[in-house]
Amino acid sequence: MISKKYLDELTYQVIGAAIEVHKYLGPGLLESVYHKCMMHELDLRAINYKSELNVEIKFKELLLISDLRCDLFIEECLMVELKAIDLIPPVFEAKLLSYMKLKEAPKGIMINFNVVNIFKEGQKTYVNDYFAKLPEE
Repeated sequence: MISKKYLDELTYQVIGAAIEVHKYLGPGLLESVYHKCMMHELDLRAINYKSELNVEIKFKELLLISDLRCDLFIEECLMVELKAIDLIPPVFEAKLLSYMKLKEAPKGIMINFNVVNIFKEGQKTYVNDYFAKLPEE
């Protein structure tokens, strides 16, 4: 069973992977480059993930296979969106929160590689009602 503690530790590992990628590459590259390097770093750390996962939409008895794709869905519980832009517009935050709701993911991370310091300014975590219902340990 997933707990808040498990998700916090997983979040720490994923942000650590992003810091490692950023340490080697720095800012200024395309998002696709960071995405591929993040996947490699997650592989090195034996963290399971799905890349470019289609986000299905359930509406009443209808199931839509949409063109919506999250960048990384980690350990079936942590949604990660990667960016390489100057500022994260609110629409990207709304998108991540929507993906979390649709996949019933209790936590999400927005990582922006176009910064000087990933830890201080390049990542933000989000939680939702699913997280609030999880046990502490």
